[in-house]
Amino acid sequence: MIAYSVIVPAYNEECYLPDTLDALKTAMATVDSQGEIIVVDNNSTDRTADIAREKGAEVIFEKINQISRARNTGAMHARGNFFIFLDADTLVPAELLAQALSNLEKNDCCGGGATVLPDKPLKPFYQIGLNFWNRFSVKCRMAAGSFIYCRKEGFQAVGGFSEKVYVGEEIWFSIDYRRWGKSNGQEFIIIDNAPVITSTRKLYWFSKFQTAVMMISMMFFPFISRYRALCRFWYRRPPDVRRGS
Repeated sequence: MIAYSVIVPAYNEECYLPDTLDALKTAMATVDSQGEIIVVDNNSTDRTADIAREKGAEVIFEKINQISRARNTGAMHARGNFFIFLDADTLVPAELLAQALSNLEKNDCCGGGATVLPDKPLKPFYQIGLNFWNRFSVKCRMAAGSFIYCRKEGFQAVGGFSEKVYVGEEIWFSIDYRRWGKSNGQEFIIIDNAPVITSTRKLYWFSKFQTAVMMISMMFFPFISRYRALCRFWYRRPPDVRRGS
């Protein structure tokens, strides 16, 4: 019986997806519960879907290139009672998976997220920003999009991730889902002792100025998240991108 489903939205992720799935399978082998891996091919033009199948994942196709829609499409096909949403450039330590599932098995937790660790050392400018996010995440109980865990019933009750936005869907989900958990006497828990490891690639695809402008714009003008053309930071793949660059 499938107890939990790991849902991985992926758009042109042939470089990072193999390591993500290998690490995930290693972590899954350390827990007693049976799980499944669902990779949502979000209209990729590379070998993303082929790699996912080669690694033993179920592949679901979603034509519309939107992160929230890809997450929701994966959830529609998931068989587990617990959902874990994982980015395609992210590595899950065994300790984190075990703790997330342990939390969900308790009646006082509805789900949550995890603090974030970069896959390589960051320049001071970026490290300050990450440190701020991790503190904010724990204090305000906001899950980073790279790792979110929840209950199927709660996910369905809040309507999944908002498809009105192209970025920041994890923030709106955290708010709505946390409210649902509270109404059911359950806490939204950010795991801070086993951080998820995620890629820093976007920080090197764009300049500090471009990154700062985008982040500040999102903070003060959140309405831009409703327009894909204004969210190129999250959707654009620079030409001739290579792993690690």
